[in-house]
Amino acid sequence: MNTYNREILKIAIPSIVSNITVPLLGLVDTTIVGHLGAASYIGAIAVGGMLFNLIYWIFGFLRMGTSGMTSQAYGKKDEAETMRILARSIGLGMLIALALIVLQYPIERIAFLFIKATPEVERLASIYFRLCIWGAPAVLGLYSISGWCIGMQNSRFPMYVAITQNIVNILVSLLLVYGFGMKIEGVAIGTLVAQYAGLLMAAGLWTSHFKRLLTEVHLHSLLAKGAIRRFFQVNRDIFLRTLCLVAVTLYFTSAGAAQGEVVLAVNTLLMHFFTFFSYIMDGFAYAGEALAGKHIGANNRLALQQMIRQLFIWGIALALAATLIYGIGGKEFLSLITNEQSVIAASSTYFYWVLAIPLTGFAAFLYDGIFIGATATGLMLRAMFVASVAFFAIYFGCREAMGNHALWLAFITYLALRGIVQGFLGRKIIHP
Repeated sequence: MNTYNREILKIAIPSIVSNITVPLLGLVDTTIVGHLGAASYIGAIAVGGMLFNLIYWIFGFLRMGTSGMTSQAYGKKDEAETMRILARSIGLGMLIALALIVLQYPIERIAFLFIKATPEVERLASIYFRLCIWGAPAVLGLYSISGWCIGMQNSRFPMYVAITQNIVNILVSLLLVYGFGMKIEGVAIGTLVAQYAGLLMAAGLWTSHFKRLLTEVHLHSLLAKGAIRRFFQVNRDIFLRTLCLVAVTLYFTSAGAAQGEVVLAVNTLLMHFFTFFSYIMDGFAYAGEALAGKHIGANNRLALQQMIRQLFIWGIALALAATLIYGIGGKEFLSLITNEQSVIAASSTYFYWVLAIPLTGFAAFLYDGIFIGATATGLMLRAMFVASVAFFAIYFGCREAMGNHALWLAFITYLALRGIVQGFLGRKIIHP
């Protein structure tokens, strides 16, 4: 195995493990409340989880922006700058967390204007939200630290944190619900404790390995106008790109829901194939972030080109493997998730779209990582904008004739265009 493959896998594999553990936090909560004797508890967790996923998704730039800028500073061997980037990111994260806590009531009310739920589900979801919102400093702080660690070529620390969070969440939630007789409050507190346990562990790991860098933090250097301007420019572009991504994702769900319960169920189930593939590819995207930034920071274009070549070899191989696995066992997997024959039968009509996901989508993930590492966030935003416009144009232009097939055509085109446009724009980065 050559050096580039070792470097890629060293970052990608722990990142994949971290990605797979993330949904377990929500799954644990759902499993525990699923045994409380009322469907409203499951609905409340689903609504509350969706709301937090959306909120924190929007602020994902704290991780991505920090990763890209840190990896470049690492490549330049500028340890002082890596520390300043972390300090700026954590500072911004805490300001956002404070705003979320202060504005929690209007956020909750606005959310329930759009989320249609029964009065009981809304009541329980509100309890869950009002407790879990206090975890915002921990979640956003972890975004900054995780991004920084990836930029420093270390994805093991975020993996350790993710595993710890899940263990703590399981133990505390079970203790509070079954030991102390709490219901949704126990599940919410379990999640909250897990988030701060993760933050404490991250702080402990960071201190044990990087404490010496604290001497590099000086207020005047943190507030240097040029650095601050670049910091906010990078994060602004990622924020706007994320809004486009959220718009496409939410509309995909709502457009499916408008076509009836069966179509909504089919689309939700088939989207699991995309989600699973994204967990794998995001791991390699993180490797792209760390390594592209490092090589650009070191001004080593040859190493950058060779790393990207190896990264795409991995991407193509994984896309082909996923297509083969989906083709052989995909329909059997659907039968494991649901026994609703009407849904399984309807899904067969759309299953060939699932087979198109890996090969049309892998490049988008890899280029996202490369662009973040290169801090070429403006180019990434342009590609996402073009792809998002195409998504809506295709769906609205074809929905009368194609129905739900138009939605899947629009989504597949959106995935493909992200990779194609970034590939075209990326020539400026790879071959300046």
